[in-house]
Formats: sequence, C-alpha cells, structure tokens
Amino acid sequence: MNLEKVVFGFFVVLAATLNFGFFIGDISDPELHNVYELFAAVVVNLIATVLKFGDRTQIGAVHLATSLVADLQLIAASLSWAWAQYISSEGLTAGATASMVSLSGGALLANLVSIVLLVVETVSFQRH
Repeated sequence: MNLEKVVFGFFVVLAATLNFGFFIGDISDPELHNVYELFAAVVVNLIATVLKFGDRTQIGAVHLATSLVADLQLIAASLSWAWAQYISSEGLTAGATASMVSLSGGALLANLVSIVLLVVETVSFQRH
C-alpha cells in the first residue's frame, strides 16, 4: 500500500465531504450552513491542492486544475460570508447566504470531478 496515495485520497475525499456538508440544506437559510464547516472545507481543499503539486502526469494536471477551481470557489464563498457578516449593513441575509452556498456548490462540483478522476486513476492502475 502506498501511504502517499492514501493521504492524497484521504484529503481529496475529506475536501468533498466537508464541502458537501456545508452545501446541503435550504440554500437561503443561514442556520443550516455552518461557517466553521466552510472554513474547514477551505483549509482541507488548500491542503489537497498542495498535495496535487507533485504529480507530473496529465491526470495530475487535471487534478490540480479541479482543486484550484474548488479553492477559488470556496475562498469566494468565504469572502462573500465575511462581506455579509462584517461589512454589509444588511448582515447575513437569505440572498447573501444563497450566494455563499452557490459558490460552495461550484466547489463541490469540482471536488466531485476530482473524486471521479481519483477513482478512474485507481481502477486503471496496473501493477508491473
């Protein structure tokens, strides 16, 4: 068993599950979307991105691209939350929550693509 692949797969799947946990629920209800879960999703996605830098294959490049997309979407969701919570006079409204959750949905899609790539790579792996 390759420990590096285990760690890589762990962070890819954890990033997706944290993102899914934040995303699920009524899109405009701020009570259903925990900001700490969003923060955890951002941190784990960034770790997964760093782990993807070492792979020099074509599938590794696509892994990195999906991870960068997820990072950008989650950082934008975090900035959207920070704007609504701390800068906007309206506070965390249903519209601001919907924007934040929509951005995390884009990141979730990128994470799911990354998981599909991971599964395809694992299934097509041939021992020599």
